[in-house]
Amino acid sequence: MADNLQVEQCMHRHRGAVLFMAPGWRPNRRGVPVQIVEVFALRLARGFIRDPQGRLLMEANASLAQGRTWCLAKACQLVRNDARPERWVVLQRERRAWALFWAGGGLQHCREALLRSTPEGRPHPAGVPADPESLLALVLDLEPGRAARIPEQRGDGGSTWRVVACTSLAWLLALGFTLAGLLGALERQDRKLNQLLERQPADGAGTPAPEALSREPAPR
Repeated sequence: MADNLQVEQCMHRHRGAVLFMAPGWRPNRRGVPVQIVEVFALRLARGFIRDPQGRLLMEANASLAQGRTWCLAKACQLVRNDARPERWVVLQRERRAWALFWAGGGLQHCREALLRSTPEGRPHPAGVPADPESLLALVLDLEPGRAARIPEQRGDGGSTWRVVACTSLAWLLALGFTLAGLLGALERQDRKLNQLLERQPADGAGTPAPEALSREPAPR
């Protein structure tokens, strides 16, 4: 339940787009790098074109490596003006946001939120299953369906390879989520330490410095 609440707190609606941001993000923090994810086809936006009617259409690749990085304002503008805005989520390029989105259930939450907001009469987009095999193809930049074809090409050894690869990916995503939480806790401790150090000069303002004491004349 705590994980679900944390994921829900990462989801925002900002300037006509659905955002998935790191815990603690606020709308006034706009200088953050983001990517645009097509959550149903598991693709990342790399550019955009115009159709014959002049409508904006984002182009996407099924590869994390080829996904383009945008500023937040530009990403929201593209999603808002795209002919299919109910397909896209703006994902912050930050380790905690990344871990919660890909391994912590954020992807499914975003899918459900976009399906609820799809206008009546518009067909719901078909979704690629968010299973380890699909995520493996996304991370390793495989062609759609290639991860599923590998076992048939290699026989029993290929089936073993698929099980190992999918299991390894699931563990890597879980490890990323765990490390993200640990690094987040370390960052919070660093901020508290910096706050204490900033207060220290103010607390000791009434105490003369050792150099000042050494320069005082000796009593006669």
